[in-house]
Amino acid sequence: MSDPSTQKHFVAPVETQSIAVDAVRVAEKPSNLWRDAWNDLRRRPMFWFSVVLALFFLVMALWPTLFTQVAPNDGCELANSNGGPTDGHPLGFTFQGCDIYARIVWGARTSLAVGLIATAISSILGLIMGALAGFYGGWLDSVLSRVGDIFFAIPYILAAVVVMTVFREYRTVWVLALAIGGFAWASTARVVRAEILRVRQADYVMASRALGRSKFGTLITHVIPNAIAPLLVVTTLSLAASIVAEATLSFLGVGLPGDVMSWGLDISKAQSSLRVAPMALIYPSIALTLAVLAFVTLGELIRDAIDPKARARR
Repeated sequence: MSDPSTQKHFVAPVETQSIAVDAVRVAEKPSNLWRDAWNDLRRRPMFWFSVVLALFFLVMALWPTLFTQVAPNDGCELANSNGGPTDGHPLGFTFQGCDIYARIVWGARTSLAVGLIATAISSILGLIMGALAGFYGGWLDSVLSRVGDIFFAIPYILAAVVVMTVFREYRTVWVLALAIGGFAWASTARVVRAEILRVRQADYVMASRALGRSKFGTLITHVIPNAIAPLLVVTTLSLAASIVAEATLSFLGVGLPGDVMSWGLDISKAQSSLRVAPMALIYPSIALTLAVLAFVTLGELIRDAIDPKARARR
């Protein structure tokens, strides 16, 4: 029997090779909702089209003299009534002989001003009511939800008609925006409340409460910033709806007074001469349609971009 110490041991050769494993790329920026949404939006041509169109109308509203040097009410001569395009007046004249192009340019300021103010009012009210109802719950949620249901059941166009009729002596941009935004916040509050109910269950909210931060402080610093994405979408869509509401009220004669430039008011005045001079009605209608289309398209694209399921389906 051989001595075990003298036996030779053979070891199979081991080929050393690098095996690819999942490694964390520390150099890359961490992904989040807003970065993923931006990466999705910037690759979509319709996003840039809607942004450029929206910026075009915003610049027109802020600096109308960049687009025309003609005052909307100056130079109105009955000799030009329903006249066609001439030098310096590319879109022709209204029934009163005013420049259609100048009125469209200056009307953008009124329409967008009412839309922006009304949207700000409805968004702020909706954020406050929805956040308090969703985060605190209990009796406060019940009371605020019932108040929201009451406002939700009232058509804000009809409510604005009543308000503007009662305050017909004070028909200004601010009063009209308050009449629209003061009754249009209920849908925003519902969206915010639903998102707050989802976010308040997160671990970082529980950690904030465990560290001793107050409920209100947790709501302001952690819950609302992480629930703001749906509000951005609702705000963009509400802006388009507010512009339409202003045009509707002005068309019905309960909006702004006749000496104020407004697309809806020009459409209302031009309907009497539709058969003989249809372009006086069509041109401001096109401007209103393009402005609303820009903000509606932008809101729809943002909604799809911040929704991971919508991005995955494309």
